[in-house]
Amino acid sequence: MSFAGSVRRNVLASWGTHASNLVIGFFLTRYTLDVLGVSTYGSWLLINSIASYSALLYCGLGETISRYVAKYHSEGDMHRVNQVVTLVLTIYLGMGAIAFLFACGLCLTAGWWGGWVGEDLLEARITILILGVNVAVGMAGSVFGGVLHGLRRFDLERGIGFSFDLVRLVLFVFFLSDRYGLVTIASIYFIVALGENLSYIVLARRILPTLAVGPSLLSRDVMRECGHFSSMAFVGVVASQLINATDTITIGLLLGKEAIVPYYFGLRLTQFAKQPIDKIAHICMPTAGALQSETDRAKRNRFLIKTLGIVLLLTSAAFIGAWFFAGDVLRLWVGSKLTDGDLAQSHRILMVLLGAQLVALPCGILRAFLFGSGNVRVPACIYLGEAICNLGLSILLCRSYGIEGVAWGTTIPVVLFELCVLVPYALSRLQISLRRITEEAVWPQAVPLMALLAYSITIGNQSWSHGNWLALLAVTICGAGTLGAGLWVRGALQRLSLPTASSPDAVAS
Repeated sequence: MSFAGSVRRNVLASWGTHASNLVIGFFLTRYTLDVLGVSTYGSWLLINSIASYSALLYCGLGETISRYVAKYHSEGDMHRVNQVVTLVLTIYLGMGAIAFLFACGLCLTAGWWGGWVGEDLLEARITILILGVNVAVGMAGSVFGGVLHGLRRFDLERGIGFSFDLVRLVLFVFFLSDRYGLVTIASIYFIVALGENLSYIVLARRILPTLAVGPSLLSRDVMRECGHFSSMAFVGVVASQLINATDTITIGLLLGKEAIVPYYFGLRLTQFAKQPIDKIAHICMPTAGALQSETDRAKRNRFLIKTLGIVLLLTSAAFIGAWFFAGDVLRLWVGSKLTDGDLAQSHRILMVLLGAQLVALPCGILRAFLFGSGNVRVPACIYLGEAICNLGLSILLCRSYGIEGVAWGTTIPVVLFELCVLVPYALSRLQISLRRITEEAVWPQAVPLMALLAYSITIGNQSWSHGNWLALLAVTICGAGTLGAGLWVRGALQRLSLPTASSPDAVAS
């Protein structure tokens, strides 16, 4: 299969499974809130946000295994692949043990930092311990998920995820109740994680029969080679965690667990819009790693331009749709659980966070290409600076403006660091001009987006479009059709236009 065909297959497979995952996640979020109630659900969000900091224990090695498996497999060096896998697995086994010990510490101090008492405290402690075991299991199994990722078998990786999302859905529906609900959720996540990671191991060994691990494959040379990349990737992981998980913890500790809920639903809709687009960056990093040679630079830059255009189009379309219709989605989704004021606040938070993604998602593509090309130090440091600014602003603005201040504390650093610092650096390192990006990736999206905006303004003024899920589904399908028609018109205009001189870097490519 051609390079473009392979990329297209993986993107479509990833989006297909993610669309189903989105529907499952959308249902389970509301279902869990209904069963647990606002207070208990807030407790789950707080515990889960703290547990998500276990991502720091991965030490940036997730990106490392993906990059080096892609690199050495493309070179036919299976011995080096096995050395990399063995090294990462050894480290993860140790980090899994540390994660469990840390969970024990959180368990002992839960009454102090979480405010639980009596039976609620016992339930919180059991939940924390189960999540600690879950993290340890997930770390070991993720090594083999990283192998699939490095081999660019995203279809298999996402297929496993989708299959176990269905298992999770069934387990939630049959077993979740308001009594010991936190323990039930943690147990379900553990069962699903165990099944997922065993599947990764089986498929990785089947696709790569020569894959092997063992003490004899531990190598200081490989440790030194991976060390620099993983240390900088770890800085990026720290930054990502500060940006993505700090908000709910800040709100929970400063304003109380119940205040997390209206913020979370705005954040959750942002994640639903972001995740399928983010999968493109997920694919770009190992692909860029396989296109490192000078002779591949033209192909890499063409892939970068096309990818940036797609991400800009999808992110802007999501923002336009959310502006006009997300308030109705929130009302129909959780309207009976939140007040009108909370729903309006959730919508405002959604728009602020989605505004940040208009910058963050395209810049994430640039960062993925930099990482895939082995350029990690400066992008990671830029990302860390953004995260520190995010944390400080979120705490400061939370005290003055509540949960909306936290959203702005996330958005302001994204615009400053990503747009003003990362973009100039990335274009310089990737040897591609801003003019080419503007002409080939940005401006071509104007026609379909203007068509979608005109459609949204027209339909948004019709009362029938805001009444129920069926009306919103029809609006969404027609909106997608309008965007597609805009793309067709753009293509027709491009075919009719006269050829123009290429930009200097395009000629060089």
